[in-house]
Amino acid sequence: MAQRVFAAMSGGVDSAAAALLLQQAGCDVTGVTLRLHHYKDRPGLCGSADDIETARSVAAGMGIPHVVLDLCDLFKKQVMDRFVWAYTHGRTPNPCIDCNREIKFGALLDWALDQGADAIATGHYARVRFDEAAHRWQLLRGADRRKDQTYFLYQLTQHQLAHLLLPVGDYEKPALRALAAAHGLSNAQKADSQDICFVPDGDYVSFLRQYGGVEPVPGDFVDESGQVLGRHQGLECYTIGQRKGLGVSANAPLYVLGKDLDHGTVLLGGDDRLYTRELTAERVNWLSIPEPNGPLPVTAKTRYSQREAAATVEPLPGGRIRMVFAEPQRAITPGQAVVFYDGDLVLGGGTICP
Repeated sequence: MAQRVFAAMSGGVDSAAAALLLQQAGCDVTGVTLRLHHYKDRPGLCGSADDIETARSVAAGMGIPHVVLDLCDLFKKQVMDRFVWAYTHGRTPNPCIDCNREIKFGALLDWALDQGADAIATGHYARVRFDEAAHRWQLLRGADRRKDQTYFLYQLTQHQLAHLLLPVGDYEKPALRALAAAHGLSNAQKADSQDICFVPDGDYVSFLRQYGGVEPVPGDFVDESGQVLGRHQGLECYTIGQRKGLGVSANAPLYVLGKDLDHGTVLLGGDDRLYTRELTAERVNWLSIPEPNGPLPVTAKTRYSQREAAATVEPLPGGRIRMVFAEPQRAITPGQAVVFYDGDLVLGGGTICP
């Protein structure tokens, strides 16, 4: 009997290509598009009516069933509300990680298994394998290093990996577009999405106001000696390493070094003050290996767009880690993820602490 797979179809070419590859491999494929909001006047949002219609049309062209799964309430609670909380607590969140853990590989997988599926599939650029010797599922970087998305997947569990197929992980993007075009998929040349899916215009401060009811409170920009340099528009409007939009005149460029929630101040300084070798992270997930008994040499990165750098990671009590980099890293930011690797193997990751 063919493996029954529910393929998450966002309306983009990557997820469509994943479904097509599974169909070609002989799987019994059903396309599933997630409805993540009920807004009718913001078509750029992920899970919009436009995305749903595109996915439905592509599935019809492939001759596979298509269903829509409404996860709006869960998405608000687990992703959008957490996004608001993080900014109001001085952090810069990465909502895609929460969405992957709670929505795409959480609620969608649970629902699919209840429907009799053997696995779910997505269009993420990553790979999954089972290590017989370790008797453990492992996550590896995608073959296309420029598109690798493992940074956003480090929170997955063994259960989730065991029921996950990532067909595009062995391909490069141009080859997938060519495959989609050759099979007449209408979204073969659709542009990649870039921004946070529920903030398509990039104006996250307006989102915090309109959705979260957050009204940023102005305060002082200060330097490391405590001297007031000017007025800021609210702590939520700034992130570590930011230079543009400060509105402060100085003899040398100034950057955001930190935010003091107790005093309502934003600390500014030179670029050289952004570099540090150490961090602590919480909510750590050891993915492809069990938690080690002591310090472990790894490569790691603190932002998706970074290259990994040599570091040592040390487990701490309470699901935390301490990481020390061989060379200072720029603008390590609370709320972002640190993800650590051994070659192509994703060892795990966590949320950077203030």
